[in-house]
Amino acid sequence: MTTAAPVQEAPGTAPGAGTGVISRALPWLLAIGGAIGFIAAAALLVEKIRVLGDPDHVPSCSINPVLSCGTVMDTPQAAAFGIPNPLIGVAGFAIVITIGMALLAGARFDRWFWLGLQAGTVFGVGFVHWLIFQSLYRISALCPYCMVVWAVTIPIFWYVTLHNLRTGHVPLPAGLHRPVDALARNHTVVLTVWALVIVAAIAQAFWTYWMTLL
Repeated sequence: MTTAAPVQEAPGTAPGAGTGVISRALPWLLAIGGAIGFIAAAALLVEKIRVLGDPDHVPSCSINPVLSCGTVMDTPQAAAFGIPNPLIGVAGFAIVITIGMALLAGARFDRWFWLGLQAGTVFGVGFVHWLIFQSLYRISALCPYCMVVWAVTIPIFWYVTLHNLRTGHVPLPAGLHRPVDALARNHTVVLTVWALVIVAAIAQAFWTYWMTLL
């Protein structure tokens, strides 16, 4: 962490109506969203350890044939990089929490630090969407704790990206400043549509099962 003067808006851009909100909300989102993601990842890791110690253990998040952490845990996708995915979540969200708390305490970071955070959130959101696809169309089961991680990873990526674009940490061609400003003004709309698309995909993938519950 390094200290520096607060970052100004990128040259040639006018702050959008949502820009100030995004910058003020980002530290809280990182701290609170990171904490929620950390708790979910840690809970899943505990369940994984219990399953390793007792193969007959039924995870608390195995609720029915669709909402079943146990089913997901038994797949190769649950250890995509050779280690249990929850370990990645615990480490990653611990970093996110630390950054959020540091920003709330008044810390300022240099551009290289923000680019590192951007790279981390790009990896996180990409990994999450890969896991979403695997859960819906390969494993055919949903892990409730994993879904909590999805729910916090996407907004963390979205607002870190908007912040970096609007502050010039991630440079933009002149012609893209106005569209980015429009995204900043409608940041909640984009996030809502994003969530609805995922909900629709879940509904479609498990439609037959949902119908049996009616």
